Amino acid sequence: MSKSRRSFIKQVSGLTAGITAYSVLPGMLNGCTCPDKMFFSISLAQWSLHRYFKRWTSDGYTNGEGDPLDFPAISRNEFGIDALELVNTFYFEKVNAQGYLGELKNRCDSEGVKSLLIMVDDEGMLGDPDDASRKQSVSNHYRWVEAANFLGCHSIRVNAASEGTWDEQMKLAADGIRSLCEFADPLDINVIVENHGQLSSNGKWLSGVMDMIDHPRAGTLPDFGNFRISDDEEYDRYIGVAELMPYAKGVSAKSHEFDEEGNETGTDYYKMLQIVKDAGFRGYIGIEYEGSELGEFEGIMATKALLERVGAELS
Repeated sequence: MSKSRRSFIKQVSGLTAGITAYSVLPGMLNGCTCPDKMFFSISLAQWSLHRYFKRWTSDGYTNGEGDPLDFPAISRNEFGIDALELVNTFYFEKVNAQGYLGELKNRCDSEGVKSLLIMVDDEGMLGDPDDASRKQSVSNHYRWVEAANFLGCHSIRVNAASEGTWDEQMKLAADGIRSLCEFADPLDINVIVENHGQLSSNGKWLSGVMDMIDHPRAGTLPDFGNFRISDDEEYDRYIGVAELMPYAKGVSAKSHEFDEEGNETGTDYYKMLQIVKDAGFRGYIGIEYEGSELGEFEGIMATKALLERVGAELS
């Protein structure tokens, strides 16, 4: 058992015994009592536990101590979260294995949790300049659309990676994503794009891609923190989220580090959640913790507490 896991269990035990102060972040739980009514619901992105769970890479599976099939139980029992955002690299070579998705679905059902979406990476560029490669990338995504349908998800999350000029990349990404939307439509699955590096982290560009796709299955997954376009260029995250919210079918609450009051140090959650609320969004906001100062379990709890605190005040 990892040090962070032992620490998390110890802290939770202390809380349930009546200790109100959190030993890692003293102010994290202040005023946070899991409000009954917020303008949004909370989900958990599996990537928040990418070091804990075994996952596929081009070099093979990582040495994480956790079994991805345990994600439903961990989300429900450790964090009290009943909505999941799955990540395909935890299931990359297992998605077509007989009975595997059935077992995952059974575990979700037994824990009373639901799968909202599958984040899809490492399946090629949907905006590849080469026609054959772009079509192959679209085809590579089919199995995840089918898996999302089987698991009861509403969407798969994809990337809008491409090459070329601003306009060229917009046209290529729109072509690939629209083709995937046409496949996903009969299966009742949306294809949503996250701001995830390069031009996709430019809110104006990605909004233009959405307009060009012009398909009801296409949408965005605005991420609070993924606005790094290049090593020397970063898009304004608040402007970017505001530009992407009109197309949003989900929202990703990226978090890294926290101050002593339990606030995220890189993103003003009050400002960001006000943007989300003003856009009329009333769906799920997913916790996606990527920090290093806290362990993954503690970081998830810190993000959840912050969302609950700010959500209660804004509601």
